Amino acid sequence: MQSLKILYSAYACEPGLGSEPGIGWHWALETARLGHQVWVMTRANNRGAIERAQADGAVPPNLHFVYYDLPRWAAWWKRGDRGVHLYYVLWQWGAWRAARTLHSREHFDAVHHITFGVMRHPIFMNRLRIPCVVGPLGGGERAPLALRHHYPFGEYCRAILRDAANLAAHFDPWVRRAYAQAALILAKTPETLRWLGRAHRGKSECMLELGIQTVHGGGAVRERVPGCIRLLFVGRFIPFKGMGLGLRAVARLREQGIDASLTMIGRGPQLASWQALSREYGVADAVTWIPWMRQEDLLRSYREFDALLFPSLHDSSGNVVLEAMASGLPVVCLDLGGPAQLVDASCGRVVAVAGRSEGKVIEGIADALAEIARTPALAQSLSSGAVARARRFGWADVVARVWGVQGRAYRLVTEAARGLAGRPLHARGAP
Repeated sequence: MQSLKILYSAYACEPGLGSEPGIGWHWALETARLGHQVWVMTRANNRGAIERAQADGAVPPNLHFVYYDLPRWAAWWKRGDRGVHLYYVLWQWGAWRAARTLHSREHFDAVHHITFGVMRHPIFMNRLRIPCVVGPLGGGERAPLALRHHYPFGEYCRAILRDAANLAAHFDPWVRRAYAQAALILAKTPETLRWLGRAHRGKSECMLELGIQTVHGGGAVRERVPGCIRLLFVGRFIPFKGMGLGLRAVARLREQGIDASLTMIGRGPQLASWQALSREYGVADAVTWIPWMRQEDLLRSYREFDALLFPSLHDSSGNVVLEAMASGLPVVCLDLGGPAQLVDASCGRVVAVAGRSEGKVIEGIADALAEIARTPALAQSLSSGAVARARRFGWADVVARVWGVQGRAYRLVTEAARGLAGRPLHARGAP
């Protein structure tokens, strides 16, 4: 395989973390492990953690980091998330200008914008005039109106504003130009792929950005008792995570005579509301509330349960879903967003929502959980299927789908370069 020079734009990039920082870190690291020369443009506040990883020998010599940040006086914009989106857009602009100088020296073959992975944010790395890979991007997911009835008024208004922002982004000239000039656009979910529209369909494809380092399942088989199910939810306690639906589904299970218990790990503004809901539906004695725990403790805890209940309404990804599957935990989720791309009939149940009322969706969740609870053989089969499914999302495999020898970005860049007779690959597009 021919080694490429690739520049990553990763506002968030930090070892040892999940979410966006982990995405930026693992994509850059695995691309370097494929044999490419990789540079990462990231924020200066990520420097300490990255340099500790370098000192520990966790960074290959072909992975380089360049740090850029806005002037110190601009930092007040993002305190308390007050103006983090404005700060991010300004950082993208400044990072492009810094990358332009770096490119004049290094002559990159391609640039890959990886974080933040939100489709409505402007991107400027396309202006380097080399092949630009964007994504995987999310954000096009939308909670169905029929499932927003349990939202508090403030959250309902925020959901409407988010819908409006997604619509407005179609008319943002910076966003439109970035996608028009991109060589390849990766979308996390079908919803985001549809948001991109027909104009970019030929250079767009759907893939999750998630990967996993270790699959923990495959240990001793735990005895499962028919008619009994231990459920787990992990995540922020916010309305779109869907546990307003999930708690009522648990109540229906218990009405059917199923011994269902639920452990809620996390915290957030919906804690009091969800606790009140559990009392209203008579399941308070079956629900245990646990604050956030350390990652290693969480990974061990997965094996204590029979299924992960994750009825999120518009998650683009679903880190916790993949972690649970890697520990052999079947997942019940809605047919929305990233979780629906991770889960299939071999490892859990995906509950349809299209055209269904809130009551019907709750009934669908309860039916899926009841099937697992009443059939130990099915539960064990789904557990084995979850481990097998998770193995398909190893970090090396995920990144190789883009930058490996058969990856679309790799083929796109090398095939384009072959059309420039007599010019070395890394000289293409140099200013």
